[in-house]
Amino acid sequence: MRHSIQNLEESKIREVANAGMGREDVLAFWFGESDEVTPEFVRQAAIDSLRSGETFYTHNLGLPELREAVSGYASKLHGQISADRIAITSGGVNALMLAVQALVDAGAEVVAVTPVWPNLTAQPLIMGARLKRVSLKPGAGAWTLDLQALLDAITPSTRLLIVNAPNNPTGWTLTRAEQQAILEHCRKTGTWILADEVYERLYYEQADNSCAPSFLDIASEDDRLVVAHSFSKSFLMTGWRLGWLVMPASMTHHMGKLIEFNTSCASVFTQRAAIAAVNRTDEVTPRVVAHLKTCRDTLVPMLQALPRVELQAAKGGMYAFFQLDGFDDSLMVAKRLVAEAGLGLAPGNAFAPEAQGWLRWCFASKDLARLGQGVERLEGWLRAQS
Repeated sequence: MRHSIQNLEESKIREVANAGMGREDVLAFWFGESDEVTPEFVRQAAIDSLRSGETFYTHNLGLPELREAVSGYASKLHGQISADRIAITSGGVNALMLAVQALVDAGAEVVAVTPVWPNLTAQPLIMGARLKRVSLKPGAGAWTLDLQALLDAITPSTRLLIVNAPNNPTGWTLTRAEQQAILEHCRKTGTWILADEVYERLYYEQADNSCAPSFLDIASEDDRLVVAHSFSKSFLMTGWRLGWLVMPASMTHHMGKLIEFNTSCASVFTQRAAIAAVNRTDEVTPRVVAHLKTCRDTLVPMLQALPRVELQAAKGGMYAFFQLDGFDDSLMVAKRLVAEAGLGLAPGNAFAPEAQGWLRWCFASKDLARLGQGVERLEGWLRAQS
């Protein structure tokens, strides 16, 4: 087996979850998903597809109807995005991996902004790339970007920049000015940008909650930019494993070839469900975003009131990322919280070494009281450590 595979670190999030799965007494906030079921009309579209016998292969790039629907959806948010720039993928994870496979050779230099969901740093390593991390800077319970440090790290030798904003786990979000500076710099160095924007609709800084700033707003069609999206978060479809990529039109045909050698295609019935979700997004996403904002605004003040806890409300995403003063080993703390308090959180060092001492709490909960119960368990555990 390749050394790069043998040397991959196992997910610390899964390591904590595996310690608590099956225990009914554990309040689980470790995974990045809502506990709300996919809307009935979306599920019904999948059922109708199966009942009609749509159980066969389809186009590598996705159903034309879905690509057109995603084109319309993306164009409303970011200006014209034609369907010939879109590929449907078997999940957001698959979208990201396909992009890395398409752009990164063994030995290539990849820059990633961290802390970040561990898949985004593992994927270049799987391809044998040389990974350079540029860390966000923590302070007063929040994380910010040293833009100049990032630009300095991106040179003509840098094949790919990977950036996730709104960010998992920190909630940090790029400003338009930062995006413009990064795009212009990468044009000069010839560097591709892979923008993971799956949380773009889960953004709480605009009155209309339309979306976070996107590279698609400012890039031209032929820029070296690939943007990854998922139906998981804002459409409540995590278990459906469906996502999409936006790329230069000249790249799309080649992406179809790559999909053929990965998954061949996404299943038809999930794509039919996605068409229903996209076409009726106004019945789903605004409600989801409003509820998540309520969840955030419920949880964060309760955590801020606890001793030894420091955090700020996230601008985007679905996470409260907080520092726990006096506890340096995040993985150990997360495991102890499962075992001793029945509370399931993700350890900060799953996302980057510099996030040691931090914990991630997914606040996407239907029941706000459940968030309060979790805080009570954390408070009781902290009191027992005094």
